[in-house]
Amino acid sequence: MQEDQIKQLQKLAAAKRAELEKRQNRDEKTQTPFHFADRLNKAIKEKGSAICVGLDPRLEQLPDFIREKHFSKYDNALVAAAESIIEFNRGIIDAVADFVPVIKPQIAFYEQYGHEGVRAFEETLQYAREKGLLTIADIKRGDIGSTADAYARAFLGKVNLFGKEVFAFDCDAVTVAPYLGWDGIKPFIEVARKHGKGVFVLVKTSNPSSGDLQDLVFKNKVKEEKDLALYELMGHYLESWGADDLGESGYSFVGAVVGATFPDQAERLREIMPQNIFLVPGYGAQGGLARDVKRCFNEDGLGAIINSSRGIIYAWEDSDIYTEKDYAEAARGAVLKMKKDLESC
Repeated sequence: MQEDQIKQLQKLAAAKRAELEKRQNRDEKTQTPFHFADRLNKAIKEKGSAICVGLDPRLEQLPDFIREKHFSKYDNALVAAAESIIEFNRGIIDAVADFVPVIKPQIAFYEQYGHEGVRAFEETLQYAREKGLLTIADIKRGDIGSTADAYARAFLGKVNLFGKEVFAFDCDAVTVAPYLGWDGIKPFIEVARKHGKGVFVLVKTSNPSSGDLQDLVFKNKVKEEKDLALYELMGHYLESWGADDLGESGYSFVGAVVGATFPDQAERLREIMPQNIFLVPGYGAQGGLARDVKRCFNEDGLGAIINSSRGIIYAWEDSDIYTEKDYAEAARGAVLKMKKDLESC
């Protein structure tokens, strides 16, 4: 082989290596391949369900056989608590993964057990991802500047470890509190946009006293048509925050937390935010009904995910059929019952 041919082949090989490295770097930067709203809506269509299972483990309500197994094995009670939670959550995830697109662990139920609880939270997220589920970290963070940015990078983005960027919790979405205004929301939106993640902002929550602040009426500074309740103004702000980045499905990666327990307000917010996905707590144990959550959806059948926590993960407690050892099967049955209920309206 002539020397010039060898040089050409070496040059070609070097070019291929450079292209491969470039592609790998590009893939590293865009690990999540597409828009959060598109991923969520795709999962909803594939599963035929808009149900979100809240994983809020209360140690005292876990089946006795799980607790006894780990508390007899580990001298450290916090380790035993974490292992109990991990086993319980895996059982729930295995049982419901075929029927739901997303799970939502509330971090407070894990943080109360210190670093071992956080480990259980992290392992729960990882296991859910392995089962093909999207994950929403219910963290309700609210701060500004570098603190908000650190929260956003921890849960949605990457942290820089001396030149190497790695994901920490790597959740698909988070919940955030908007009381500090745009300064507290902007870091989450920027990180979410970069990594194909989602942000759900508290707008009209399901708790009974939410109206103390959220229903306050004051002069409309956004539109001159009429005065607005605070939750309506928050809806207008949120709609504008996500308007510039819609996915192919027509929805924003910036969503709203809207409680099922206030259906009239939910219907009004649907009018204000037609292209924002609602995360809807309050169904079931808190009193929200299927006919209430129906108002959260758009005519295309999309636009909302309905959360249920206690009614699913502790379904065996109120059952005449299932025992505690059947907790996962009971959860599966509760999901199917909820799915049928939602489809009936």
